[in-house]
Amino acid sequence: MAGELTRLTPRDRHLLDLLDQHKTLTTDQLVDLAFGSLGRARNRLNTLLSRDILDRFRHYHRPGSQSWRWTLGPVGAAILAAGRGDTLPRPAAVRDATARLAMSPTLPHLLATNGFFVALTGHARIHGGRLTRWYNETQSRAATGNLVRPDGHGVWATGGRAVPFWLEVDLGTETLSRVVGKLTGYAALPPPRAYPVLFWLPTTAREANLHTHLTRTGTPDGLTVATATVNHAPDAGGPAGAVWWVAGQPGRVSLADLIPAGDGTPWDG
Repeated sequence: MAGELTRLTPRDRHLLDLLDQHKTLTTDQLVDLAFGSLGRARNRLNTLLSRDILDRFRHYHRPGSQSWRWTLGPVGAAILAAGRGDTLPRPAAVRDATARLAMSPTLPHLLATNGFFVALTGHARIHGGRLTRWYNETQSRAATGNLVRPDGHGVWATGGRAVPFWLEVDLGTETLSRVVGKLTGYAALPPPRAYPVLFWLPTTAREANLHTHLTRTGTPDGLTVATATVNHAPDAGGPAGAVWWVAGQPGRVSLADLIPAGDGTPWDG
């Protein structure tokens, strides 16, 4: 491990931090986050794999091949632990954690959540703007005082605006009443944490049904609730674009144009 410290580039360290915080990212996601070129990404990732700094897995998939999912390898995990002053993990323990992640039923949800933030980062690289904060589920829950369990939290900055938000990623596996029920927890947050709640949905049909449900049940006071869909967003600028349908309002707005529904208390962001 000591020898690897002299061979790691700043980008390598950035990759280790990303995988430490967000558990796993696909090859394409890492291209958007750190490389910009698939060829460069493959070359460097395979080098780090051969040195046990990174590890990877994928499932059988036909037709074609599933993209590799990258994680920390034993040496990479040891480097991060040493930097924090923690006990160095056993290589077998790191491999076991990767195996558990590969078989986790929540893996698709994790990749979808990470993909949302990766899309914002990719948009910033090409069109401007900046994702100034990206919290994982654990960090987001801590920021809410465990009153609610967001899938993520971010701050999108562009054009002199900084828009904090909570993210809920929906894969269509829960009932709409359960999805809408999550808003009760967000309504209990203090005004400085009353960020817009974004629902990232799989289809426009699911989105329309959710808004019908919200029209019937109402949106809690003090909350801005907005939705967008995976199958519509790529054609309209991705999650940074004018893809957000605010509950109770016509049309769609960009992420930067979302505003809180609270009492004007300054945002943390």
